Formats: sequence, C-alpha cells, structure tokens
Amino acid sequence: MKDHNPQTTTRKKGEERPLSGRRILITRAWGQVEEFSRILERYGAQVIAFPTIEIVPPEDFQPLDKAIEVIHSYDWVIFTSVNGVRFFTQRLQKKGIALTARTSQKICAIGPRTKRELEKRGLKVHFCPAEYRAEAVAEGLRTLGIEGKKILLARAQEARKVLPEALKEAGALVDEVEVYRTVKPEHGEASLQTILKRGIDVVVFTSSSTVRNFMELLPDKAALNGIKVAIIGPVTGATARDHGLEPAIMPAEYTIPGLVQAIVTHFLPQPRP
Repeated sequence: MKDHNPQTTTRKKGEERPLSGRRILITRAWGQVEEFSRILERYGAQVIAFPTIEIVPPEDFQPLDKAIEVIHSYDWVIFTSVNGVRFFTQRLQKKGIALTARTSQKICAIGPRTKRELEKRGLKVHFCPAEYRAEAVAEGLRTLGIEGKKILLARAQEARKVLPEALKEAGALVDEVEVYRTVKPEHGEASLQTILKRGIDVVVFTSSSTVRNFMELLPDKAALNGIKVAIIGPVTGATARDHGLEPAIMPAEYTIPGLVQAIVTHFLPQPRP
C-alpha cells in the first residue's frame, strides 16, 4: 500500500479547502489528538477533541519486568503501537537494560508510525507488514519461519487474541506482556450530548476502545443521526457495527494520514456522470 500524506498537499491561493465548514469529533487520547487535529485543520475542518480513552501504565509492572530481565532470550519482539514502544522502552531504561540495532532479537512493528518510533530509538525493524493488522503480522512472520522461535508480544492489556493464537498455530512460543492500559477518562454524558447538539459532521474512531467508551457515554444512538462515522480499519469497524453504528468512511491504509485522506475524499464533490 502506498502512503497517503495529506500534509504535503498543496492548493492554489483562494481555493476553498475540502473540509471547510466541517465539524469533526476526534475520540483519541489527549496525547494523540494534536497531530491528527493539525492535519484536519489544514484541510479546513473544525476539530472538536473528546477523548474517550486515556493511556496509562500497567497496574502491575512485575510481568513486564520479568520479560525485560530475559529480553535477550527472545528471537522476536513484536510491537503493535507507538504507545507500546514508548512504555516498553521507558521501562527498559528504568531497569538499565539496553536494546540496540546490533542486538540479536529481531523486531516486528505494526504500521509505519510504530516503525518510525522504534527507529527513532536506534532500533532496527526487521519486519513491518504491508497491511497494518494482526492477521497480516502473523501471516508475514509465518512466511519468515517462526516455528520453534520464542516471541515476546508487547502490547495493551485489552488487545485481541488473534495475533498470539495465530503465532502459536505457526509453532511459535509466545509470551504476551502488558505494557500499557487504555481506560475511560472522566467525562460527563451531558457534555457529549451538548457537543452533538451543536452539530457534528463526522465522529472518528481509531480503536475499538474509543468506540466502546463513546457508546457508554451515549445511551441514545439517535443523537448520531445524520453524523458520518469514520473508522481507521476493519477491526474498529466491526466494533462499531456491534454497537449499532455503520461506518461511512474507512481508509485503504489503516493509518492516521490514510484516514484523513479518506475523510477528505468523502467530502469532495462527486463528478457528474
């Protein structure tokens, strides 16, 4: 898949931006809102941030610390998100253990952002799937030959079991370790209702957790009538449908730039037949 990069898009002076007048509600965590908002605003959107998840450390660091102590015994370490990289490497530093590009472990990253985050820390990524989802990781690693290999999967507490199960079916020895949790921040149901009553064109979900927490704050789905639902990928889309929401916008590439491009494309004037 090719990278979409809306930030590099140019427009002629005086040309109306494609999202001018559109109000877009983002449900990502606070630390992840800024860049997403900035890209959308360059297209003319008015962004309303209403985080429905908060990224926090594990309640118990003991399992993570045990894995870190034997990190060099693993053949592969898999990171599924930027958050996973940040929390994992912070804990490595705290324990005084270093991973470098020269270490024997091979590293797998899901998605270009996760890959860049690892490379920024001087780590070499040996595999990044073309499709940024768990199933593609399992299939790609299976092709590389992971039978009998020891794999450390560093990810969120509530992550799906698809990946570890697929890796085990391929003959790998898999240890899962929680490096962070997503929790629901304190929000009032009334504040969300107020935002929606003021008018929203699109509500954006970038994970299943954002969908679930959003819907817990919105018992009346009728409040979303006429509002387009944008989702980052099929897993989030499935969760949205489970909660009675039908996604109208989904990118071909499951990244934030791809999602922005899909939103822009959705609102572009359609050519006449």
